[in-house]
Amino acid sequence: MHAIEVHGYGGTEVLTAVERPDPSPGPGEITVDVVAAGVNYMDVYQRQGLSPFRPPLPFIAGNEGAGIVREVSADVAGFLPGERVAWTGALGGYATTAVVPAARALPVPADLELETAAAVLLQGTTAQYLSASAYAVKPGDVAVVHAAAGGVGLLLTQMITNRGGVVIATTSAPEKSDLARAAGAVATAGYDDFSSVVRRETRDRGADVVYDSVGRVTFDQSLASLAPRGTLVLFGTSSGPVPPFDLQRLAATSAFITRPTLAHYAGTRQELVERGSEVLASAANGSLTVRIGGRYDLADAARAHADLEARRTSGKLLLVP
Repeated sequence: MHAIEVHGYGGTEVLTAVERPDPSPGPGEITVDVVAAGVNYMDVYQRQGLSPFRPPLPFIAGNEGAGIVREVSADVAGFLPGERVAWTGALGGYATTAVVPAARALPVPADLELETAAAVLLQGTTAQYLSASAYAVKPGDVAVVHAAAGGVGLLLTQMITNRGGVVIATTSAPEKSDLARAAGAVATAGYDDFSSVVRRETRDRGADVVYDSVGRVTFDQSLASLAPRGTLVLFGTSSGPVPPFDLQRLAATSAFITRPTLAHYAGTRQELVERGSEVLASAANGSLTVRIGGRYDLADAARAHADLEARRTSGKLLLVP
């Protein structure tokens, strides 16, 4: 099989195309012929060695994909060869064939394309737990969504809007602002002045929640944008990790801050099924629009990572073996 291996932590140059024997499933596993693999910041953090879940080197990159079941371990029930599945939370997606724990796989609805399933499962499940659990959005809540034209951002904006929330979106370019507004945002701002926009739009009250996937360069303004007893949900660090800060700063608004990860919000089979099945069903029935911003050949994984990190894209990026 063809695969993209990470042989050392670092820049995109550590993504190496390799040939490996076709794998067979071990206990509790299935093998899947990959139709598409999602490209995510989680993959970038793991490549850089910045993820709290650092896989031992070398490893095949990719935490999400969709395809056709090739083989099923004898101890696995619920999946058969030839079935369409998507998965998240298991390494090995950047390959023509992936070994997937059956507990991390979900059936794909018949009326949903496999590319769309690969594009939505991880980021959609992330957006679902962010808006429903990390901070449960209520009707009328004002939410700031950073990087709102990205894969998670577009889905999160839709989900917040569907829950009755009001979204103020940050983006890096006018055309990305248009995408955020199309997803439901009522106002948009750049990264340099978003706290003033939030204050203006909320008549100086501030936001009930800020969903911050950017990290270092937005953190101070994110805190400044909160209403009294507001919540900062820091779920990514695309601009770099947030430096240590004085917790006494939270007293200015009695603010809450949390740093959630998908591993703790969809870590069990039951939670993955509940969240992931809702996302796939919403994508299938059209209540959730999935934007695929770019398709890359498997061999071009490094270019996909570079484009993602440089914010040259919007929506979800896919590798297509």
